[in-house]
Amino acid sequence: MPVVDSHCHASPVWYEPVESLLSEMERNGVDHAILIQMQGQFDNDYQFECVRRYPGRFASVVVVDVARPDAPETLARLAERGASGLRLKPTDRSPGADPLAIWRAAQRLGLAVSCLGSSADFAADEFARLVEALPDLRVVIEHLGSSNRPDADDAQRALRRRVFGLARYPNVFIKVPGLGEFCERAMPVRQPFPFQEPVPPLLAEAYAAFGPRRMMWGSDFPPVSSREGYRNALRLPREHLAGLPGVAADDLDQIFGGTALSVFPLRG
Repeated sequence: MPVVDSHCHASPVWYEPVESLLSEMERNGVDHAILIQMQGQFDNDYQFECVRRYPGRFASVVVVDVARPDAPETLARLAERGASGLRLKPTDRSPGADPLAIWRAAQRLGLAVSCLGSSADFAADEFARLVEALPDLRVVIEHLGSSNRPDADDAQRALRRRVFGLARYPNVFIKVPGLGEFCERAMPVRQPFPFQEPVPPLLAEAYAAFGPRRMMWGSDFPPVSSREGYRNALRLPREHLAGLPGVAADDLDQIFGGTALSVFPLRG
């Protein structure tokens, strides 16, 4: 099974160009990547260029301006160009009579939604009702259901557990990040494991809730470079998951490749 990075960014004007990502992929045995457009960037041409220049390596998840009444039509044109998904926030709503118009457009076009938000946004009853209303729309929760930071207290941990409760909907998936997104760095940094222990049980809880066929690994390149780095973001969660009871080699193949390919098909 190929290794697939389900969450990375590439841009010539912010973060890094795609060649930097390809270098990391080649050094670490990553075969394919899903390019996730940055929030607020409605020009998706560079991602399509990457798909065209490197056929079979990438899929493009686009962003549209949901505040525009023609956003569903814009999304349809991007789907015709080869988009594999749409990035939305849990709170995104369309103007006009149907606040779920952009979500329904993604469902109608067969595009999965990669969803960025806080634990509170994902845990809200309104988001659960949205997911339930669109059973044929694959919704992928980014960053293990939070926003790139460890849970600071019992209230935040309770919210994260509510996010994992969305696994009751079969159309909901979740992205598994590097440990640096939810673990505290040890100071001074230790070798070979650079985080404070014990590791929060979030990967075990996500696995118990979603199972391997609804989990996908994503590096968050290039922001991950300011945390543990690309290599460790791949190596350490794989080692951690491999050590959990009941996790088989086939499960790891799904989490680190198969699930992403089934949700975000490669183009080009």
